[in-house]
Amino acid sequence: MTRLVPLREAAAPALRTVFVAASCAVVLVPLAFMLGSSFMPAIDIMRMPYRWIPETWMPANYLRALAGNDGTWMFLRNILNSVIVSSSIAVSTVVLSSIVGYGLAKFRFRGRDAVFMAIMGTMMIPFETVMIPLYLIIVKAGMQNSYAGLIVPFLMNAFGVFIMRQYLITFPEEMLDAARIDGCSEPRIFREIVFRNSGPAAATLAVLSFRQQWDNLLWPLLVAQEEKMKTIPAYIVKFAAEKHADEGAMMAVAVIASLPVFVLFFTLSKYFLGGSAVYQAGKE
Repeated sequence: MTRLVPLREAAAPALRTVFVAASCAVVLVPLAFMLGSSFMPAIDIMRMPYRWIPETWMPANYLRALAGNDGTWMFLRNILNSVIVSSSIAVSTVVLSSIVGYGLAKFRFRGRDAVFMAIMGTMMIPFETVMIPLYLIIVKAGMQNSYAGLIVPFLMNAFGVFIMRQYLITFPEEMLDAARIDGCSEPRIFREIVFRNSGPAAATLAVLSFRQQWDNLLWPLLVAQEEKMKTIPAYIVKFAAEKHADEGAMMAVAVIASLPVFVLFFTLSKYFLGGSAVYQAGKE
């Protein structure tokens, strides 16, 4: 006898498919618009109805994006600045946050919880409230218009400590005790065992830190007064504000600015999907 399937159960797969398709469209349609428009002349971008495939291909938009409206090719230097600043901050955030998170997760000492709560409390302080005092410190230290001024204030953050501590709390104590019995020092235990098996958390923190600094506009505007020290967000603002800005070239600038983030994410995606060696061993 055939069992009648309730309407709710029959409609659930279709609803899930529609929801996933709509979610993908929300994410992918702006990217498709940006990529297609970067190869169009400005008049085609503003034409309605919009044509997703360019009638006239304009690869010269990318050349103009790199050269700038003034032809100085400053965008190349700004790309280099953003890569140096964002990469340095991502690496330092992962390393320092891992060390602090490991100490807070696996070592017992008086006031440990108070220290952790104090670190977490700094997340509630808006950056705008400390921005001016921090800027004055940078100026007094002679780090204005330098990589140090762009990097040093963001070497580590409370969010990174939180991610690494929460991940390392679940790290097996047995592995650490076995390493200590074998005579491993604490720095070696952290370097060879803990950090090497913290891939998912470290990759997540690296991507988030890189993207946050890659999109950072306010601080570079304060610290970097010289054009050669500006980063990509500052260049985009200047390019878009110029009188003779071309919409096709603007879209090309946006595509170029997005590429490093996509490359980093897909490079580290295996850590998100594969999990750590500890997690895999735990499942077995």
